[in-house]
Amino acid sequence: MESPAAVRVDKWLWAARLYKTRTLAADACNAGKVRIQNQPIKPSRSVRVGEVLTAVTGDITRTVKVLGLVEKRVGAKLVDDLLEDLTPASEYEKPRNPTFAPFIFRPKGAGRPTKRDRRKIDNFNE
Repeated sequence: MESPAAVRVDKWLWAARLYKTRTLAADACNAGKVRIQNQPIKPSRSVRVGEVLTAVTGDITRTVKVLGLVEKRVGAKLVDDLLEDLTPASEYEKPRNPTFAPFIFRPKGAGRPTKRDRRKIDNFNE
């Protein structure tokens, strides 16, 4: 089977398993979370071999180099043939270091917060 010369970027992101669905990939492109050469791109833009993509997926900003083009989703073992992961290791450590919201002590059995308590909690979080 011949690989195409160019593929839509939303199709490629989905086929290379950077996003779970093609709709999520297209939404990420429309939101400016996918970039080529630090320029936001549209989902219909064609991606070519050798281009470096930067995509925000959740808490991680993935940087990948396109090695192969496909229009259909491939198995996880074949993803290495499609892309070279250039993401720094520090990006993968981000989700493991959670930031906790400030803890507000409420005595056990105090019941639901009143409207006044709720306002205090909201003001504290700001």
